Amino acid sequence: MVIQRTNNSEVKRLNRNRVFRYINSKNRTSMPDIAAALDMSGPTVLQIVKELREAHVICEAGEFESTGGRKAKALAAVRDARYAVGIEITRNHIGMVLTDMTETVLEHIRMRKAFTYGDEYFKQLGAALEEFLGEDKAVRDKIAGVGISVPSIVDSTENHITYSRALDLYDIDGEVFSRHIPYPCVLINDANAAAATECIADRQLESMIYLSLSNTVGGAVVFRQETGQEETGSPLGSVFENMYIGKHWHSGEFGHMVIHPGGRTCYCGKKGCVDAYCSALCLAEYADGYLERFFDRMEDGDIELVKVWEDYLDDLAITVDNLRMCFDCDIVLGGYVGSCIGPYIKDLQKRVAEKNIFEGGGAYVRACRYQKAASALGAAVYYIENFINSI
Repeated sequence: MVIQRTNNSEVKRLNRNRVFRYINSKNRTSMPDIAAALDMSGPTVLQIVKELREAHVICEAGEFESTGGRKAKALAAVRDARYAVGIEITRNHIGMVLTDMTETVLEHIRMRKAFTYGDEYFKQLGAALEEFLGEDKAVRDKIAGVGISVPSIVDSTENHITYSRALDLYDIDGEVFSRHIPYPCVLINDANAAAATECIADRQLESMIYLSLSNTVGGAVVFRQETGQEETGSPLGSVFENMYIGKHWHSGEFGHMVIHPGGRTCYCGKKGCVDAYCSALCLAEYADGYLERFFDRMEDGDIELVKVWEDYLDDLAITVDNLRMCFDCDIVLGGYVGSCIGPYIKDLQKRVAEKNIFEGGGAYVRACRYQKAASALGAAVYYIENFINSI
């Protein structure tokens, strides 16, 4: 089904973009397959393929076996047409990811580096990026941009941090983060970036709540847009276009929902917030500040930690149930705890199912697919998606 719009040039651009996204989602494909999957005519696909080849974003990749007639030529995306870098900044670490048109991790590093707001830190950030990229000019010349993931509320229209408890920042221009980086840069909220990674990891994923369970609790809201198009195995648009940000960029601040009125005091000053019960710190404080150590000791039979974990799951189940009642969509658990919760997910699903008045199961909540570098990859994907949208 060809998209119908009043502007003919816009119709052509959207259809060209659909064709490229379909090709990019496959290792190899053919024009007959494209026409069938996207419900386009053969001549339309032929013209679009010609334009994409001239733009050097697709190429021939051999031939398919004959099914009785002429062998169909195989088409594939040019994977190195563009590269992008994602940088994840936390209070104590810097992570970097390199990706290309595949939107997968090609290279990844993570280093311990305490954040300090000052030019020396940002000089060191630029130097670390230079070292990460190395001497490969072919890669450097094709970098579309650098996405910087930050644990902050980000006004993306102004590339501006309005507030960050984790980094102790308020009202900061994003330009200071990129002043020593010689590529286009953009700041992206860390939960939004990680949610984008989950979306590209599961191309069929519909609307989703991403619940980030790190040293603070946050999240992202992804609403899959209704387009009238059939599913083709590839995304129908940029994952960032499907995110609900909110009027004041506060969407996804799930850590400040109250689940125990009058309960523990949250860092925000309210009592009983999710953050006071479900952050990674609520577990790590029982294991010398190390979350992995908490799970190791619990698995070794530490009775106190088993009880702490049981209480944690109860509070997390309340949070998940509230989110399900509000949004009625899948819920993905990410962040530090989400990366460790896989072996315990069935226990959580059981607790969630007992609270859900509409459904008999809790399969709609699951652990994140990316346990490492999720925010850095999502930040890099921002620039790959922008490039794809321009095709």
